[in-house]
Amino acid sequence: MSSRKSALSIRKTRLEKMFVLSLALLFGGLFLDVATLGAAQEKQSHAAEAGASDPEGRLDELGIVLPEPTAPVANYVKAVRSGNLVFLSGHGPYRSDGTLVTGKLGRDLTIEEGYEAARLTGIALLSSLKREIGDLGRVQRIVKVFGMVNVDPSFTDMPKVINGCSDLMVEIFGEHGRHARAAVGMASLPVGIAVEIDMVVEVE
Repeated sequence: MSSRKSALSIRKTRLEKMFVLSLALLFGGLFLDVATLGAAQEKQSHAAEAGASDPEGRLDELGIVLPEPTAPVANYVKAVRSGNLVFLSGHGPYRSDGTLVTGKLGRDLTIEEGYEAARLTGIALLSSLKREIGDLGRVQRIVKVFGMVNVDPSFTDMPKVINGCSDLMVEIFGEHGRHARAAVGMASLPVGIAVEIDMVVEVE
């Protein structure tokens, strides 16, 4: 009888140890996940703060070189300042070699290619903005982005495409880069470009 009780006691002790070990592994993993998430959020926050205080430096960090603004293709100007707002005309997606990204989303281009086209358009917008105000450090807020996407009638993921521009603005200006936005599909755009985007910016 005594040996049976002893065996039961040993078995109970082993089960208790296994339970404690399981809890340790579970909560240890949770703590690790929370710590990892916290570190990632802190890193993102620091990047956003850096962008807000030094957008020109953020461009360098990201390896982005702003090209010379292209000339208007019709009777308009690239940027107009009224008070503390700068209104940027519709810009297109110029590659580094000066060619344009053309084609329709949903037929000729994937969402990823459209996203990249919108990012290139965002770079072109920043180029014209810098020429207008001299220093991107004078930007107080990206106020509004209006994105037009050249689409096949069946394509409905315009917001995912224009994210290419929106994500860039947040990367460069941090919280000051978050903006109101519209992303719409168009039956056609000038010279067949994939996207056209205009923007309103608040400056010092």
